[in-house]
Amino acid sequence: MAMEITQFLLSAQSADSKVRTEAEGNLRQFQEQNPPAFLLSLSAELSNNEKPTESRRLAGIVLKNSLDAKDAARKEHLVQQWMAVDIAIKSQIKDMLLKTLGSSVPEARHTSAQVIAKIAAIEIPRKAWPELIGSLLINMTQQDGPAALKQSTLESLGYVCEEISHEDLGQDEVNSVLTAVVQGMNLAEHSPEVRLAATRALHNALDFAQTNFENEMERNYIMKVVCETAMSKEAEIRQVAFECLVSIASTYYEVLEPYMQTLFELTSNAVKGDEESVALQAIEFWSSICDEEIELQEYEIAESGDSGPPHSRFIEKALSSLVPMLLETLLKQEEDQDQDDSIWNLSMAGGTCLGLVARTVGDAIVPLVMPFVEANILKMDWRCREAATYAFGSILEGPTVEKLSPLVHAGLEFLLNAMKDENSHVKDTTAWTLSRIFELLHTPATGFSVISPANLQRVVGVLLESIKDTPNVAEKVCGAIYYLAQGYEDAGTSSSLLSPYLPDIITCLMTTADRTDGGDSKLRSSAYETLNEVVRCSNITETSHIIAQLLPVIMNKLGQTVDIQIVSSDDREKQGDLQALLCGVLQVIIQKLSSTDDTKRVILQAADQIMILFLKVFACRSSTVHEEAMLAIGALAYATGLEFGKYMPEFHKYLEMGLQNFEEYQVCAISVGVVGDICRALDDKVLPYCDNIMSHLLKDLSSGELHRSVKPPIFSCFGDIALAIGQHFEKYLSYAIPMMQGAAEICAQMDTNDEEMMDYGNQLRRSIFEAYSGILQGFKNSKPELMLPHAAHLLKFIELVFRDRQREESVTKAAVAVMGDLADTLGPNIKILLKDRAFYAEFLGECLESDDEQLKETATWTQGMIGRVLVS
Repeated sequence: MAMEITQFLLSAQSADSKVRTEAEGNLRQFQEQNPPAFLLSLSAELSNNEKPTESRRLAGIVLKNSLDAKDAARKEHLVQQWMAVDIAIKSQIKDMLLKTLGSSVPEARHTSAQVIAKIAAIEIPRKAWPELIGSLLINMTQQDGPAALKQSTLESLGYVCEEISHEDLGQDEVNSVLTAVVQGMNLAEHSPEVRLAATRALHNALDFAQTNFENEMERNYIMKVVCETAMSKEAEIRQVAFECLVSIASTYYEVLEPYMQTLFELTSNAVKGDEESVALQAIEFWSSICDEEIELQEYEIAESGDSGPPHSRFIEKALSSLVPMLLETLLKQEEDQDQDDSIWNLSMAGGTCLGLVARTVGDAIVPLVMPFVEANILKMDWRCREAATYAFGSILEGPTVEKLSPLVHAGLEFLLNAMKDENSHVKDTTAWTLSRIFELLHTPATGFSVISPANLQRVVGVLLESIKDTPNVAEKVCGAIYYLAQGYEDAGTSSSLLSPYLPDIITCLMTTADRTDGGDSKLRSSAYETLNEVVRCSNITETSHIIAQLLPVIMNKLGQTVDIQIVSSDDREKQGDLQALLCGVLQVIIQKLSSTDDTKRVILQAADQIMILFLKVFACRSSTVHEEAMLAIGALAYATGLEFGKYMPEFHKYLEMGLQNFEEYQVCAISVGVVGDICRALDDKVLPYCDNIMSHLLKDLSSGELHRSVKPPIFSCFGDIALAIGQHFEKYLSYAIPMMQGAAEICAQMDTNDEEMMDYGNQLRRSIFEAYSGILQGFKNSKPELMLPHAAHLLKFIELVFRDRQREESVTKAAVAVMGDLADTLGPNIKILLKDRAFYAEFLGECLESDDEQLKETATWTQGMIGRVLVS
């Protein structure tokens, strides 16, 4: 097979699809029949200088893909497959890969470095390749070792550091790696290729250097080398050196003080005179410093009085030089940047950094920016007018309302006039600035807004005229209308101010959504998202007739999408996208009109037609639309209540398809949520569908493929089902409870240092409590004794959560509520259990002292329930 693999790899790249398909099949067959021999053959191919470059390249790619995958389940399978390979074969493969680092073919060296890192990612955490770092370092210490070998070795070290955790290497190994890498950056000794690889490796190794950065001598040396490298002759090396500085800014902020003068000079020179790729990283350095200081300020506010990490106030100290430097970058726009949201250039980076500086220092930025705005806003050159507008828009978050209010009041009319500027860039940035003003300085609910009854007509008039402008300007105007409407939500009498303008706003947004000149821009989705917000935030008593008139218009549009001629996958995607947007609008209309008894009848009258539409949409079988249509159906179930039962015979098959959609796990999660909506709507009338639903939910929980984020909602859903069907939940109890207890055990063993896992743990714990609450309440009036065997485990879990000081408020509420449900349902039966676990008194005491009224209320109720049990 080793002889044939060359031919398979070459044929797999053939222009002839028949030859290609056959070769791919042969490779797959070889891989399935004998994975170890397959991996060995690929390594031999990659390491053999006699073989063609094309076959070696593909061998490397296939080898890499046989060790790692993005999908978690596939990745785990590949890891297990590698671990099962005989140790002698693994040694052969690793030896060949290390040998290939010295190949004369650059591509083979590069691929080999990547594959070594993939194996290291599996083996180093398991302490299975202890000699790797030593082997790589030998390549670096050979006096006359070829430059190519040093380059690929450094590349490999960099990739290894990227793949593994800093906890996987001992400090001696870290020291040796850093020494080799920093020496590799030495200008006098090495070629540009080696220095570039070394600088990239340092970038990946910085997380490992905690101890080294605590040592002043070592830190000084590393910083000296990085700063020297940031002035290299080669732009690519300078760029990566600045990337290192960005990383150092966020990882080692607290030790930067002695270097800040040098770093300011370095970054300032780069921003003013270096190539864009380098200058962008220099700005990013200051953005990173801002991020750190914003976080420190939030920490100081949260922990008032505690001595937290040191806050060096670098931004405040550099302000008078930093702000002028950033303002200069705003004048370096590109001609077509308003047409493409993905463009990232000097002016965009400068404006973003300026916004972060404003959030860091607040009011102090205003006097430094306003002279620039005033000096440039009226100039003939569009770049000056656009830069002035961008500067103003960038500093609206951070300074106090008192500081900004007079400026925005004075400038609002000017900005409204600027929407007629002859230059598209200026209009684009003006519309963005207006949307920022409405987002940040228009909150009538708190008593402050730059918009008054006197200027609202003018504001709306300008926006509705400007929405007819080019697609990129129109999209930004949609954003401005979105925040204008949002400001009036729950704003008491002020919420009526926008009502007279609603018909015109809705008409303009619908017209905008139908525009055909938007191309690939986000104009249509922006228009519909804005329409949703306008409907959602409107004053229902004054606007219900307008929203009721909008309902058939949207239904009609959705009906038309079902009849679109589908010729290509592109057509299918466009149909799905449009259906998703229209289902989203229907969901908001259904929720809005069903929020009062007077307007709910509109939905009840149209419900049959709405549901027929949704079922037609499901029949189009587009996964994107599943999500939006499912959400809208959840809203319809809530609105129609028991009446929803008549749709279940037709709808349940789509619901079950959603529950089985592991691939698009968001669809699965939303389907789980809709099960909850339907349970609340139908109560025990959902019973005929429960066997299938519970079967799918239990399969989902057992699946290793399904994304973990779907699992907490499934437990909550158990509670919804139990609450709806009461005593009939008995037949599912022996399946559901072990799942809930197993998840509780997982919560107990979670890594408390991993923030992401802690968030997941909190969701999981809350949902387990919600499941228990639903089941306990469901059995309360019929078969409470069924839950008695599980009471001790539940109490133990509640105590475990009580002892955890990192729990979220929502988890606390759910824990206290389920404790009350336990006492309420099982009554005197748990008297002895409660006496054995006296923690509950302390827990309730803590909750009763909370500032959260809802938590206090729940704790008071629970205290009453437990009190009743203890005196019984």
